[in-house]
Amino acid sequence: MASEQFVRALQDQIGHEFSAHQQYVGIATYYDALTMPQMAALFYAQAVEERDHAMMMIQYLLDQDQPIVIPALAAPRMDFADVVEPVQVALDQEKRVTSQINELTRIARDDNDFASDQFMQWFIKEQVEEVAKMSDLLAVVTRSKHDYERIEDWIAREETGEGSDPTAPPIAGA
Repeated sequence: MASEQFVRALQDQIGHEFSAHQQYVGIATYYDALTMPQMAALFYAQAVEERDHAMMMIQYLLDQDQPIVIPALAAPRMDFADVVEPVQVALDQEKRVTSQINELTRIARDDNDFASDQFMQWFIKEQVEEVAKMSDLLAVVTRSKHDYERIEDWIAREETGEGSDPTAPPIAGA
């Protein structure tokens, strides 16, 4: 059974994941309005991933017979100074989520909640990938900020999308 402290922290994290989902939708629509379909598609896909992360956490709580709490969310940021700023926002968000995931893991370990510790391991791996992806994207967008087509070409060439991960936790409702 999941520890009470872990459950409370995971309920908060569900809100963070849904907030990240909304922020990625905001970023995607920014790029869509600039007629940058590759960047828009990348961030729409990122939004779905964040939503799925929240739903994985919901499923875990359901499996642990714990209450589900979905916190209220602040509106996402929708306006940006240039094409670089949204990617910086995304990278900062991924770094913040990494800290949150690490804290959840610490709580599970401190409480000898081995099942929750194991559950968090997939998210740790996922965050390494997400920070690396946004770091690379930030370098490309910064370097090519005045050449939207170059950014779009890089995304089309390099962003192959992620296949399904058989080690991922189950998604509620899937």
